[in-house]
Amino acid sequence: MTVLISGVTGFLGSHLFYALKKQGYTVIGLKRTTSDTYRINTTLEEEFFYNIDVQSIEDIFKSHKIDTVINTVTDYGRNGSSISSIVETNLLFGLNLLENTIKYNVSTFINTDTLLSKDINAYAFSKAQLVEWMKYLSAGTNTKMLNIKIEHMYGILDDENKFIYWLINQLKSNVAKIDLTSGIQKRDFIYIDDIVNAYITIINNIEKLEKYEEFELGTGKSVEVKYFIESVFTELNKKKTLDTKLNFGAIAYRAGESMNMCADISKLEQLGWHSSVRIEDGIKKIINGENTDD
Repeated sequence: MTVLISGVTGFLGSHLFYALKKQGYTVIGLKRTTSDTYRINTTLEEEFFYNIDVQSIEDIFKSHKIDTVINTVTDYGRNGSSISSIVETNLLFGLNLLENTIKYNVSTFINTDTLLSKDINAYAFSKAQLVEWMKYLSAGTNTKMLNIKIEHMYGILDDENKFIYWLINQLKSNVAKIDLTSGIQKRDFIYIDDIVNAYITIINNIEKLEKYEEFELGTGKSVEVKYFIESVFTELNKKKTLDTKLNFGAIAYRAGESMNMCADISKLEQLGWHSSVRIEDGIKKIINGENTDD
């Protein structure tokens, strides 16, 4: 089976790439000439990688018999991204990928989505727009369209500007204090290995699924953000005595902040998947630099 992954150099895309290769799949990766390839550098010379700013999406579909497309490309709207840039990445690129998936009779299109409300920011709104197109187009095609709404994923090789890595780097620098919200908002933290295993479970059970389906992906349990932060502190403090003050309550919540987010994983459990990495173990993996990918 041949799987195409958009965003193959990203956090999720690179982990999926290695895991699917281990499963024996042929994997095609889409990236840009400007993409930082450090996560997949060891395989750049031996795999099918295409730069989408050089080669058209349609030419790639013409060159390969693709069975499954996994869209992981995301612009979170950080670092001053314009709304047009966010829409270009999250909606228009995804729609181009979706149209070619249908045109070239690919059996399955898997989209990576968020559990955030679409009204919270431009990122969530643009992701929701692509999902609406998936629903609309699914009625007139044999391609199965699956939408995976991921809770708060984390793990080794995540982006350095994400909160968890930022927090770890601040603590390693032993800064005097870190200003935080009160931390009582709850999130469903899920480690990257569990996420990848869920995607593989879905791919292995495609024949059981309807034309359009949505899955919520998390552990099914939420914990206070404060607990997660204190767990990171505790684990790092075992290696080096920390003097940093965790200044909970110094920052106000953003407008529309959800105080309890938790995935309903019942559909995934029916397919035989379950979360296996505890928060404490996931944090240890990051701090100790344990990577399950070869």
